[in-house]
Amino acid sequence: MTSGNGPVALATDRFDAVIFDMDGVITDTAEVHAAAWKRLFDGYLAERAARTGAWERPFDADDYRRFVDGKSRQDGVRSFLASRGIHLPEGEANDPPDRETVRGLGSRKNRDLVAVLRQQGARPFDSSVALVRAVRAAGLATAVISASRNAREVPEAAGVADLFDARVDGAVAGNLGLAGKPDPAVFLEAAARLGVDPARAVVVEDALAGVEAGRRGGFGLVIGVDRTGRAEAMRKHGAHVVVDDLEQVHLEPGDQVVSRP
Repeated sequence: MTSGNGPVALATDRFDAVIFDMDGVITDTAEVHAAAWKRLFDGYLAERAARTGAWERPFDADDYRRFVDGKSRQDGVRSFLASRGIHLPEGEANDPPDRETVRGLGSRKNRDLVAVLRQQGARPFDSSVALVRAVRAAGLATAVISASRNAREVPEAAGVADLFDARVDGAVAGNLGLAGKPDPAVFLEAAARLGVDPARAVVVEDALAGVEAGRRGGFGLVIGVDRTGRAEAMRKHGAHVVVDDLEQVHLEPGDQVVSRP
C-alpha cells in the first residue's frame, strides 16, 4: 500500500544504535500472530457462548490493531477481553492451554503460534535485512525487541539471529518485570544493553503501541513502518517519520534527519 510516506535519510553521525521491533518489521510474522490471536479469541468466545448463551462479536483486524498488536501475550488477552466486558482470573505462569485464565489463554495462543512457526518457518523482509546490515556496516549497534516469548526462535528460523547485538523479548521482560508497550521499558532495556543513550538511538516499529513507547522513552528518532495504511495514526502516537517499507530508509553521513515525503 502506497501512502506517500518517506523516504528518510538516517544520519549516521547523530545516532549510535538502531532498535528494531521483530514481528512485522524484521520478519513477516505479524499475520501469523494475528491469525493465532483470532483462532484463540474466536474459539474462546464460542466456548463461552455455548455455556452462557451470550454471543460476542468475533475478533477482527481492528481488534488486533487496537488491543493486542505490539503488546505482551497477557496484556493482549487482558485488553481484548476487557473490550468485551470479560474479566478472567490472572492465573499462574504455568497454566495449561485449557485453563480459563489470562495466562491459560495466553498459553493456548502460544501453542498454536509455535506449531505454525515450526511448520512454516519465518520469512524476513529482504529490505529490512538489508537495512540492518547497512546499519551495522556503518558502525551502529543493533538490537531487536519483541513482546513475544518466541523472539529467540523466530530470528533463528528466519536466519537473522546473528544480525543483532542485543535482544529483549517477552521472556526477558517477564524475568525483569518490565512493563509492556506503550511503556518504553523494553526499548530502554535494549538501549542499556547496547550501552547507548536513548536520545542517540533509533526505534523502528510497526505497532501503534510501539511508536508510542519509542516516543515516551525519549528516543532520538522513531520510525513507523506502515504496511497497513495507518500512517496518520502512527504520527499521532509518536512516530517522527513514517515509511511504507524499510527500503525507504537510507544512511547518510552527518547529523541531520531528513524526511522527504
